[in-house]
Amino acid sequence: MKLKHIVMLTSLAFAGNAFATDVEVLHYWTSGSEAKSVGQLQQIVKEDGFGWKDFAVAGGAGENAATALKTRVISGNPPTAAQLKGPSIQEWGKEGVLANIDDAAAAGKWDAVLPKVVADIMKYKGHYVAAPVNVHRVNWMWANPDVLKKAGVVGVPATWDAFFDAAEKIKKSGGIAIAHGGQPWQDATVFESVALGVGGTEFYKKALIKLDQKELTSPTMVKVFDTLGKVKGYIDKDAAGRDWNLATAMVINGKAGFQFMGDWAKGEFSNAGKIPGRDYICAAAPGTDKAYTFNVDSFAMFTQKDAEAKKGQFALATAIMNPKFQAIFNLNKGSIPVRSGVSRAKFDDCAIKSMDDMDSTNKNGGLVPSFAHGMALPSATQGAVVDVIAKFMNSNMSSKDAVAALAKAAKVK
Repeated sequence: MKLKHIVMLTSLAFAGNAFATDVEVLHYWTSGSEAKSVGQLQQIVKEDGFGWKDFAVAGGAGENAATALKTRVISGNPPTAAQLKGPSIQEWGKEGVLANIDDAAAAGKWDAVLPKVVADIMKYKGHYVAAPVNVHRVNWMWANPDVLKKAGVVGVPATWDAFFDAAEKIKKSGGIAIAHGGQPWQDATVFESVALGVGGTEFYKKALIKLDQKELTSPTMVKVFDTLGKVKGYIDKDAAGRDWNLATAMVINGKAGFQFMGDWAKGEFSNAGKIPGRDYICAAAPGTDKAYTFNVDSFAMFTQKDAEAKKGQFALATAIMNPKFQAIFNLNKGSIPVRSGVSRAKFDDCAIKSMDDMDSTNKNGGLVPSFAHGMALPSATQGAVVDVIAKFMNSNMSSKDAVAALAKAAKVK
């Protein structure tokens, strides 16, 4: 992403510089629970003596916000902070427009309270330039215990063989085994968990983070697509274009047994008044109980000329990592705090399991970034990989042909 190549969008002109005592925050959290959480962040910043200038850009899953951000930076008037994640942070770092916030990180001992793999993503050339807000676990499997019981499924399947046995029983009982939305990002979410469960953590790192051609073209990757092909066979014919939350509703309402989706799905269960362990089951996707694919939201800080603005930036970064805010935000959003030292008192069983699993995988090397959710690959490469997976899910493409296409997609820059 080179700024000189970005066309100035004059229709997106924005107001001039914020007051020196304001922090201006560009984000795309505009839904009810998200907006409520942002309000809590505003309050903490105000308690530190700084005003808040909200720059909320709805729609486009963050794409509209990204366009607005480019316009502001080009005009020489960047916001104090903007919601970014994964490789996007590094891309903006290369443009030389991100602020060094090592002072806030040192004061808050971020290196000690953040998993190293997460801290590294928040840094550019060894210096903190972004503050992380939360952690979503992607490799979850959600299940309806009543559907499983009706089909004669005993226990939660922990391997893919056991899963397909359970899926076949649900199918024979007249139910839908897998609730799924036939959208490319959802296809990639399922593929990611299948690859992790079939190949293991080291295979996942080499193939889907490092894009090692040997692993991408290996018999293991063929097996991954073979397994994904079997998964496809248990998805109902009406899945095309279905939104993820409607698929979750199928599990909630007992129309389907399982769904593979990140823990934002938990919000749907909670809103329906369902209790984990009683009304629904949260478990790691088959074969992935020792691994954890993460999706971390964060705010990158942009260089400010004014001394007071820099002080406000320090206050904002500190507020984001405040244990109080981390608890409030993640209780609302269904994710978990990214930092250690936050009280678990109000979190449910699924969240506590997520916290425990993040801690253990951080120690055993199983904590890995989600490629499906923009944490591991440059956007162009990710898009090419996701396209291959979507084509496989929506055609009669063979596993071998899919592997060849995937290896080619991995070379897209």
